[in-house]
Amino acid sequence: MAWSDGTVTMRTVSLISGQGVDHFPAAKPGTCPIPGRFLAKAGGAPQYRRVLERRNRSADAPHEDLVDHLVRSTPLQRGEAARVVLDVLAYFDETTEEFVRRRHRELQSLGLRNEEIFERIRHEMPHRAVAPPDLSARQLRRLVYG
Repeated sequence: MAWSDGTVTMRTVSLISGQGVDHFPAAKPGTCPIPGRFLAKAGGAPQYRRVLERRNRSADAPHEDLVDHLVRSTPLQRGEAARVVLDVLAYFDETTEEFVRRRHRELQSLGLRNEEIFERIRHEMPHRAVAPPDLSARQLRRLVYG
């Protein structure tokens, strides 16, 4: 079978079981042999670094009980449940500046203008887990553009 990039894979079939096996060519280090897939980078995702660093410093909040609860109460495997816990912790660990910049990028990608974006962010901010101070549109603009 030939892929769009010109690489060729070979398929062998066992005479006994009739099962086929694809043999992919050797991949370059750090790349996945399956097109469209990406390998995880060493060091973890940047959104989890601060959560993991704080977790390593703080032995009193390992969150293993929460992971255990998710495994018992949902169809998630242990690794998936740990990822969900890290996602939630990273979400709530976001500073006001990071939240404003992230939401600005997201809303800008939807085609909204800055005036609409800053008004929407001002209305979203009081509903965060820990409500930041009430910021004016000018203060929000300064957080985004410096």
